[in-house]
Amino acid sequence: MSTVTCLADAEVGDEVWSTTHRLLRADLVAYANASGDQNPIHQDEEFARSVGLPDVIAHGMLTMGLVASAVETVAAGREVASFTTRFAAPVVVPAGDDGVEVALVLTVAATDESAGTVTLDAAVSVAGIKVLNRARAVVNI
Repeated sequence: MSTVTCLADAEVGDEVWSTTHRLLRADLVAYANASGDQNPIHQDEEFARSVGLPDVIAHGMLTMGLVASAVETVAAGREVASFTTRFAAPVVVPAGDDGVEVALVLTVAATDESAGTVTLDAAVSVAGIKVLNRARAVVNI
């Protein structure tokens, strides 16, 4: 697998983006305030545990947004024709300065010269556990 810098030159199997994001509890509060999603499972440990979660969890749309941001960066101003995903597992964010590290890799899944598109698959995980399934974007090139 090779790393490419220009999406138009990408081939199936090429890794076009790889990064990690550290999420802290403060990030969840900021996202809740910006999005209006004040569900206590994202901020209140006691409440999260009372509904069967191990601890507070990141907003699903925050996790999805990490992928969307990476896709937009890789698209470099080109139109993102579609973006889909399924949530596979919650992103548990423990208290403290360490938070949780979310790993993200974008790989070229398909190219279609006649349609002028590149399809990207995103692998998103925490400690080796997949947190998003079928995360895929189609970019017009």
